[in-house]
Amino acid sequence: MTATPDIIAINEEDRLRADLYNFLGLLLSRPPDEGLLIQTAGLSGDDSDLGQAISTLAKLAKLTRTATVESEYNRLFIGLARGELLPYASYYLTGFLNEKPLATLRQDMSARGLARAENVFEPEDNIASLMEMMGAMIVGRFGVAADLAAQKSFFNKHIAPWAGHFFADLEAAKNSVFYAPVGTVGRIFIGIEAEAFRMSKG
Repeated sequence: MTATPDIIAINEEDRLRADLYNFLGLLLSRPPDEGLLIQTAGLSGDDSDLGQAISTLAKLAKLTRTATVESEYNRLFIGLARGELLPYASYYLTGFLNEKPLATLRQDMSARGLARAENVFEPEDNIASLMEMMGAMIVGRFGVAADLAAQKSFFNKHIAPWAGHFFADLEAAKNSVFYAPVGTVGRIFIGIEAEAFRMSKG
C-alpha cells in the first residue's frame, strides 16, 4: 500500500486504537518472529476484560517458541489443503471466497487511494489486511487521517459484520494455543469498537 502520510496530531486514545489494530494485523498476517514474541511477552494489561486477555497473551508469548507458533499458525490458516479457519470476509459473509464483500472492499480501497502491495497475493478481505487498513486510517499512515465518520463507515461495512465471529472462532479453534488469547483480544476489542461507533455522532 502506498501513499504519502501527512503530519497530523493524533490523540493518544486513537494512537492506542491504531496500535492494537496494527498489532492484531501483524499477528494474523504471518507467524510471529522472535522479536514480535518478545514484544508481546512484554505487554501488560489492566483489570478490564481486554487487559486480562492481553496479560494472558503476554504470558503465553513468554512460553512460546517461534517454531511452535509457526506450526500452529500453519495448522490454523494454511494447512495441506486449507487451514482450520478461512479468515476472509467473503467466506464468513457468503460461504465462498472472492465474493461481493471483496469487490465492495476494493471499491472503498480505491476511493481512499489504497492498493494491495505488489508482493501480497492474499485477497484484500483477509482479517490481517483489514486490521492494518483500519489502523492506517486512524493515524493517516497512507494519507490524511480518516475522521470518525469515515472510520465508522469502513468498520461497519467491512469489519463489524464478521470479525467478531472470526475472532470467537479463533478463540475456540482446536489448533489454537498461542492464538486463543489473540482471538480473545480481537473479539473483545471489536466489541468495544462496535459499541463506541454505535454511540458516536460521527
